[in-house]
Amino acid sequence: MSGMRPTGRLHLGNLHGALKNWIDLQGRQDYECYYFVADWHALTSDYSDTSDIHDNRTEMVIDWLSAGLDPEKSTLFVQSSIKEHAELFVILSMITPLAWLERNPTYKEMRAELSGQDLSTFGFLGYPVLQAADIIMYKANGVPVGVDQLPHVELTREIARRFNFLYNEIFPLPETLLTAFPKLLGIDGRKMSKSYDNSIFISDQGEVLKKKVEAMFTDPQRMRKKDPGRPEICNVFTFHQIYSLPQDVDRIRVECSRAGIGCTDCKRELSARIAETMRPVHDRRDYYIHHLEEVRAVIENGNARATLIARQTMEEVRGAVKI
Repeated sequence: MSGMRPTGRLHLGNLHGALKNWIDLQGRQDYECYYFVADWHALTSDYSDTSDIHDNRTEMVIDWLSAGLDPEKSTLFVQSSIKEHAELFVILSMITPLAWLERNPTYKEMRAELSGQDLSTFGFLGYPVLQAADIIMYKANGVPVGVDQLPHVELTREIARRFNFLYNEIFPLPETLLTAFPKLLGIDGRKMSKSYDNSIFISDQGEVLKKKVEAMFTDPQRMRKKDPGRPEICNVFTFHQIYSLPQDVDRIRVECSRAGIGCTDCKRELSARIAETMRPVHDRRDYYIHHLEEVRAVIENGNARATLIARQTMEEVRGAVKI
């Protein structure tokens, strides 16, 4: 079980930090996968302007399908369409100590990052409780997310453990499932984020992609082509490790270290590799953009499947809480 907020186009950090893991897991027989559009969560920081949320929901599902999520193998649904999430959130909020939320490191980080927004709301402080409801509603054993969500999954475990202790042993304690590249940096060397305007989007191609790769920060001590580089700290090399063939990665590591290749050539090669790797994704994306009725059908079917599970869970929860 995992979800993403519909706050705009997905970037390569989303793809490799979470989405790739989702795709890998759906191909395994020992996992039943539920992935949702977290539109209620989008309200926690973007409550003052909700005009884009509806369109962003569709765009995000298109990115999911383009990247390789299969609605025959994974249940894809919209959070706000499953009202049981809100009911479980209310019940969990009654048993979650305020101190657990206030010491959440992600809460503090986001308050600092988004200092220009008024985030002094109950919804923003309490959204990890809603996140816990999202996860345990489907009795998830694994949560494939990026490394920045680790504190939230741990908090979900604590909330589930407290519910089981107070009422009945209903919920398993979910584990985090990280990818090999759980965190990608943006073109400016900071965490890749739409709010930082430093992202390479899944939909980027052609000149847009080339210009973004050209702008990527490299080894700050390598001022001239003749200076030896340090690929181990270079963000461009990190991307090569993802997109380039193993023999090319080894060659670039050696050539960079002895100043045999310049940053401009290294970026040009990376841009070509990203474009080649992402071509099937872009082809599928073009298809779904012109077949929106199929995207809507995927969402409707996923909502129906998720509702069945959510209703069963809430019958158990109501019985345990005796309401």
